[in-house]
Amino acid sequence: MKEQSSLGSTLVKKLTGNLAATIVVGTTLVLAVVIGVEGGPSQVINSIVTGGMWALLAVGLALVFGVMNVPHFAHGESFMVGAYVAYFVFNPIHTSLKENPNTFLGVTAPFLAMLAAAVAGLILGVILERLLFYPLRLKTKSGWVMNAFLLTVGISFILTNGTTLTLGPNFRGIPRYWDVPPLQVGSVRVAVDRIIAFFIAIISIVALWFFLRQTRTGRAIRAVSQDELGAQMMGINLNFIYPLTFALATAMAALSGASLLFMFQAYPTVGLKPLYFAWYVVMLAGLGNVVGAIVGGFIVAVLQSATQLFTFTVTVLGHEFQIGGIAWEDVIPTFVMIIVLLVVPSGIFGSEVKGVQEQ
Repeated sequence: MKEQSSLGSTLVKKLTGNLAATIVVGTTLVLAVVIGVEGGPSQVINSIVTGGMWALLAVGLALVFGVMNVPHFAHGESFMVGAYVAYFVFNPIHTSLKENPNTFLGVTAPFLAMLAAAVAGLILGVILERLLFYPLRLKTKSGWVMNAFLLTVGISFILTNGTTLTLGPNFRGIPRYWDVPPLQVGSVRVAVDRIIAFFIAIISIVALWFFLRQTRTGRAIRAVSQDELGAQMMGINLNFIYPLTFALATAMAALSGASLLFMFQAYPTVGLKPLYFAWYVVMLAGLGNVVGAIVGGFIVAVLQSATQLFTFTVTVLGHEFQIGGIAWEDVIPTFVMIIVLLVVPSGIFGSEVKGVQEQ
């Protein structure tokens, strides 16, 4: 509880005296109320669940960018790996349970699948950092950000095409993890999978927050993000901090993919949309700003819901155009992000990445 209140107080401090953040967050809250009135409480609940997962994805992205100065454009493929691992772990167990029912295993199997996805993410993160980013760091003296960006794009292509070649382009998904009726919350029926996915996101974010703030290793990670050279002079081993940071970020993305398997089926390019929205969140909140990414995830989710719910028609040169609907859910968040960055280039909570633009 103490750590949760500490996280809450940090969010309050970031809003206090920050006009841009106050306006954006306040507008988002008003928009959420309007969504609840027009679309019903279920729309708001869906936004909250989706926002929690976008926040979980974006926190990992912000962590890698803040500590390692890596614009990670293969982060969506980590989401994809998590979805596949969860499917291949859960599906055989689920099939077996149809013939041999076991209540305990039926309840715990989804958590086993998610845990397996997170562990796979940890391993993948360490492998990628040691095999690819470590050699690049040894050889790159200038232009690190651009080189790292190109490397992550290459990783994305390799993972996507490699998955297509080995597993095929087929969709693999599940209707739900837990075969139980939806929960009744007032007049709203909410799927158990959505509720648990939300709490997994919140627990993971709070756990990361506690790790970064209260442990020696976490403080070392924060020290590296603030001053790499100074951290080295204090004896912090970058060859330990960098793989750990990348592994944590990859694990969080993989956990997102596993938690949302009932919403996003596993297929080679499933990570593309989550990647876009994770970057929307990071850029809107501020590069490398882990706390800001938490709030940004919910802002983007509310914008998505509002875009899908509200539509209106405009006439230009005698032609009518419809704005809004599901086809616009990528457009409106992008437009809002551009407007915010034109006014506040460092994001509404400010960038915590030092020296990115200079490299």
